[in-house]
Amino acid sequence: MRQRSLSHYIIPNILAMVGISCYVLADTFFISLAEGANGITALNLVLPVYGVIYAIGAMIGVGSATRFSLKKSLGENDSENYFTNSVVFTLIVGIIFLVLGRIFSRDILLSMGADETILAIGLDYLNIVVYFTPFFMLNFTFTAFVRNDGAPNVAMAATLISGLFNILFDYIFMFPMKMGMNGAALATGVSPVVSMLICLFHFFGRRNSIKLKLIPPSLKLLFSSCVLGTVAFVGEISMSVSTMTFNFLLLKLGGNVAVAAYGVIINIAIVATALFNGVSQGLQPLASVMHGQSDIKGEKNIYVKSILTALAISFVLVAAVLVFAEFFVGIFNSEGSYELAEYADKGIRLYFTGFPFAAANIVTSGFYSATGRGRDSSLIAVFRGIVAIVVFAFIMAELFGITGVWLAFPVTEAFTLLFTLIFSLLSRRRSDKIN
Repeated sequence: MRQRSLSHYIIPNILAMVGISCYVLADTFFISLAEGANGITALNLVLPVYGVIYAIGAMIGVGSATRFSLKKSLGENDSENYFTNSVVFTLIVGIIFLVLGRIFSRDILLSMGADETILAIGLDYLNIVVYFTPFFMLNFTFTAFVRNDGAPNVAMAATLISGLFNILFDYIFMFPMKMGMNGAALATGVSPVVSMLICLFHFFGRRNSIKLKLIPPSLKLLFSSCVLGTVAFVGEISMSVSTMTFNFLLLKLGGNVAVAAYGVIINIAIVATALFNGVSQGLQPLASVMHGQSDIKGEKNIYVKSILTALAISFVLVAAVLVFAEFFVGIFNSEGSYELAEYADKGIRLYFTGFPFAAANIVTSGFYSATGRGRDSSLIAVFRGIVAIVVFAFIMAELFGITGVWLAFPVTEAFTLLFTLIFSLLSRRRSDKIN
């Protein structure tokens, strides 16, 4: 029964997360056709902005939904309050980001390393994206609560359909309507609105147990949720941190073409990461229920099966990249740039060797979050997503140049896994002594 239930949650979440990441790939593909390597570079400099937006939306939305699941499994009456609280604070933060993004959009791109050529391509794109910030953030609340309220298929459908909408209208806006990168930004911005509209089918359905209540916003509930949403936050913000760090180093070592090559690699890597995030988020509702029922054996069963699933996916991914690296890179190299191909072909092979380690790290962090170990989860997530990646990127770049930049990711993930194993062992021993 648990195995079927776990699959019931994990598979829709994997498909949903892939749906999200695929429209990033679509953006990259269509922008490469319309603007070439400079367009990919501009998009890659904007990616950290997406990361910040998604990170805060995920921290509030996923964290609130996880807390909702834990409270609901314990039969506590205030579980419904977390949805309203998440909506209110997400809208407040989203509007603040919208205003700041419009005022400082030029400064943001310049701080990311854009020169005048890239600025001319990317500024309008960024200006359009920031208008949709509240929707990007709020979409995390809608899909996470629908999933944790026992409707993972609805959440999956919302994400997949919105992704397909984005891909279709990327093409329509950019080419038949001749809007260029502005069309890509518009299609991306509208897609979370489509997702949220589909989620309404659950909210107005008979199986819904989530209510939007007239209650004052609570900082206490927000903090309680954000503690459990730290993994989701770090999972998103780490992409921004690593992207900014890698962009900085690659601009110095190889210029705009090296950044464009990294843009190809990171956009493919986003799809890979989405698969593991899907496993991590899919295990959370059941793990939270098991934890609430003090079912230690059930918790362990879910964790082991989730880890094995993620590792199996990771090995398939690594094998596919090693065999088809040239094909994947060629899809985004519309200009046939030899320099871009040389950087990206070598880079993607080295970069993807880190995903078996990343799979274990992401699933472990998500499991800790779902079972009330927010501090442990946060420590692991912050270590791998922010601290270690920056340190190793600079060290490896100094030692091995651009090759070192590509190797920074697998080295970081391997070191984090070792750190996690040692940390878990020490925690278990400390718990045994207490008991």
